[in-house]
Amino acid sequence: MLDNPRHATPIGESSLRYEGWRIVAVCFLLATFGWGLGFYGQSVYVAELQRARGWPTTLISAGTTFFYLFGALLVVFVGEAVRKYGPRLCLIAGTLAMAAAAVAIGTVREPWQLYLADAVLAFGWAGTSLAMITNTISVWFDRKRGMAISLALNGASFGGIVGVPLLVMLIGQIGFAGAMYAAASAMLVLLLPVILLLVGRAPDLHDRHATAKVKPLSSTQIRAWALRDVGFLTVTIAFALVLFAQVGFIVHLISFLDPVIGRERAAVAVAVLTAMAVVGRVLFSLVIDRLDQRLASALSFLSQAAALLVVINLHDDYVLIAACAVFGFSVGNLITLPSLVVQQEFDSAAFGVLISLNTAINQVTYAFGPGVVGALRDWSGGYSLPFYLCIALEVVAAALIMVRGKPRAKMA
Repeated sequence: MLDNPRHATPIGESSLRYEGWRIVAVCFLLATFGWGLGFYGQSVYVAELQRARGWPTTLISAGTTFFYLFGALLVVFVGEAVRKYGPRLCLIAGTLAMAAAAVAIGTVREPWQLYLADAVLAFGWAGTSLAMITNTISVWFDRKRGMAISLALNGASFGGIVGVPLLVMLIGQIGFAGAMYAAASAMLVLLLPVILLLVGRAPDLHDRHATAKVKPLSSTQIRAWALRDVGFLTVTIAFALVLFAQVGFIVHLISFLDPVIGRERAAVAVAVLTAMAVVGRVLFSLVIDRLDQRLASALSFLSQAAALLVVINLHDDYVLIAACAVFGFSVGNLITLPSLVVQQEFDSAAFGVLISLNTAINQVTYAFGPGVVGALRDWSGGYSLPFYLCIALEVVAAALIMVRGKPRAKMA
């Protein structure tokens, strides 16, 4: 009887042999391509299409805004898709959509084709980015979910640090279309076999939380309830404000620093910011599951506000680079923290729907960050006004995130 596998002690999440850590590796690779082609790749597409087609920047940038907004609409339903079809099928669909989008962008000849390609890219982004990764990992992890999500999302930074330079190098060697075909092929060759081999049948971690005698709420009912719940609204609005400020600042960082410290050191500052995002996420992952996540969020917001204050007022080269490092330390964690607050405060049965809704609202909001910062810069003649606005948003968010709702709500 002792040899019967039914009586074997199940492998826990803390063990390196736990199958969930293989899922983390898959999600790391997924994030590398998802952010490399879907998020960071946007700056490459704008520059290349403007150079090759001579289209106005406004026209191409409007396509990027459309991509974010349509993608946010799709992200809302990621949790339901994972629950209905399973992580494996959803990961394959996201990979195929992102690869198809890369090919489509490489073949764009007319403006309407760009918007069609951006629509396909939105499907790929929904299937390879934050909502898909957090929903997938939540199927395998409960106690170590924070660490698992943090480690997987390092792929997002890796996609920016390594993926974009490789894409630019390929464009120089084989042209824009050839580079996009190569990126799509690499994604299919590397990701599909890994997903098929490593992503098996998902365990049901939520049996312990389920109530057999009560019919759970539908996804529509959960969303309707969440939009009236103080706890959900404070965490969602707070992170929406901060991500608006964060994305707006980062997109305009080189434009701000170039005349102050020169292009070379401005590039160093951006590289330091990105590297510190990885360092911060890795270090945070070691303790994140044991922290008060709302307080950790508030402190992260205030650290970014302090760094922005230094950036605006002190123009010494090394001080500016150090401020960018402080700002960057929390950049990666602000992607991870919303899912951990949702997990901590709400019924796990509703996690997928709630984090998808949270991600969608955040994406709609931060899509306008770069445009608003740019418009205020043009109107005021400098970056002080828009960056002070970013500081104000960070401070307001730090206060808002500390407003807690009722005790853990049951979605049944």
